[in-house]
Amino acid sequence: MTSLDQLVPGETPPVPVELTEVGAESAAVVRSTYVRIWAPLRAHGRMEWSDEEWGAELSHPAIRTWLARVEGNTAGFVELERGTKGDVGIVVFGLVPEYQGKGLGAAFLTSATQKAWKIGTPTKRVWLQTSSEDHAHALNNYQRRGFHTFSTKPQ
Repeated sequence: MTSLDQLVPGETPPVPVELTEVGAESAAVVRSTYVRIWAPLRAHGRMEWSDEEWGAELSHPAIRTWLARVEGNTAGFVELERGTKGDVGIVVFGLVPEYQGKGLGAAFLTSATQKAWKIGTPTKRVWLQTSSEDHAHALNNYQRRGFHTFSTKPQ
């Protein structure tokens, strides 16, 4: 996405999705949320990271992380990484299984993308990466929000 104007907001969700920014002090919660999201998908990535490794990641100055909360419960999280040339990556994005398929993903991605456009200096591009290990509806959500395929690689 090369302009915030390309963002196509998702529909209003049935319940609000609130994003709360967190840091290294929330490493255990972020780690357990990551595992809850990707274990059912049999994804690898950061599944074996310790709380200390998560704490180091969340302490990096280019990294910003938000927990998605629904009615006070942790429903997912997003990690953004600010690049050096005006790029901001949505590096991790996901909802835990009990909140998937409930009309929350589009609103969550809309909010995450809006945050991504605000953290660069200035932001020139917001990107995300997906794979066949991601949730089956992930790519469709990304495309419906206005993201376009930049490159593909066989797995």
